Amino acid sequence: MRNYHVRLLDIKTSRDAVALMQQIGTDIHGVSLMKNKMVHYNFRVGPLPAAAANIIKQEMLAVGGEAAVTRGVINCSADNSDAILSASRKQFRKFCQKLRAQPFSLAQMADRLEAALRNQEKNSGLPFLCRGIEVDLKQQSLIMGILNVTPDSFSDGNRFFKLEEALIQARRLILEGADILDIGGESTRPGAARVGEDEELNRVIPVIKALRSEFPDLPISIDTYKSRVAIAALNAGADIINDISAFNFDPNMAKVAASTEAYACLMHIQGTPNAMQKDPTYSDLFAEICHSFENSINLAIKSGIKMEKLLIDPGIGFGKTLEHNLLLLKHLKDFTGFGLPLLIGTSRKSFIGKLTGDPVDQRLFASLATVAQALTNGANIVRVHDVAATKQALTVIDAINHAQR
Repeated sequence: MRNYHVRLLDIKTSRDAVALMQQIGTDIHGVSLMKNKMVHYNFRVGPLPAAAANIIKQEMLAVGGEAAVTRGVINCSADNSDAILSASRKQFRKFCQKLRAQPFSLAQMADRLEAALRNQEKNSGLPFLCRGIEVDLKQQSLIMGILNVTPDSFSDGNRFFKLEEALIQARRLILEGADILDIGGESTRPGAARVGEDEELNRVIPVIKALRSEFPDLPISIDTYKSRVAIAALNAGADIINDISAFNFDPNMAKVAASTEAYACLMHIQGTPNAMQKDPTYSDLFAEICHSFENSINLAIKSGIKMEKLLIDPGIGFGKTLEHNLLLLKHLKDFTGFGLPLLIGTSRKSFIGKLTGDPVDQRLFASLATVAQALTNGANIVRVHDVAATKQALTVIDAINHAQR
């Protein structure tokens, strides 16, 4: 009796497929024909009028893929529907060609699908060029060190409130391996009180000026949602606006980013810091966050900000329950279709304490676990308090994630 070996294969990219076929000696022409059939993608699109949903379902089935739509679309008893599309890369290519001949602006949908597929397939092409850093974030992840110049931040409030204390901590973070420093002058922990613009400026500007003088090649981020603070920080030497509201709290913020050509990180938040954790609810967590990103990205582009200057952050802990945070970390790849660098901040946050029962100053190991999960699932930049430990973990995680068969 013959003994046959059967094993499951984890094929994430066409490169994986090529390597595996080469291992068993597949003909080079066969490799070329089959590599794009072995990697499957899933997209949710919509909302679609019932007639458009019917077209999409028929065209996807015609190329051999699958399309799930709302029950009732077939007889138009449902007025509209989202669709979940599942197919190989080759099938999606044929599908998009068919969509370009259809009504209901489906050609535009084909363009967006093709762009999202290209973003997934590229092994390079996510440049981050800021001060002394020139990296492709598809190849190298970065660490953003947290420096809170506040008396009331949830983890390190009042520890680095004085200028010299802040500079000592900044030097420590840089020595430990921080690629970027994120300077914040107002706590945005749940329930935090608002700080006036003048007070926030008094806290952050001296720190930014001193750091820019001492570290001319260091990328500096200003953590603020106020345009007046942002412009002063940029004039003092900052390079990045880290806006928890994604341009929604201050209508002038997008204009500031555009006029200064600064990088801008657009974070999702439900509500405001003082009320965001009071029973946050979503009808569809991922759809609502993606729609929010789309709106903020469109605002940025209309304001004159270049796409290559944008980053996105789904806002772990900002108007999210424990379950929301876990789902976001598990399915971060849902946000990689935008083709923008993905920043994640989980360090020492309260959802970790809910899981482990540990106080805020004893959450390092669990924070590192979230970093590993985030980087494996698509994050490019991690915002952390504990830089040295994160640097060691990130080096190993990057090596694993970029290993080729």
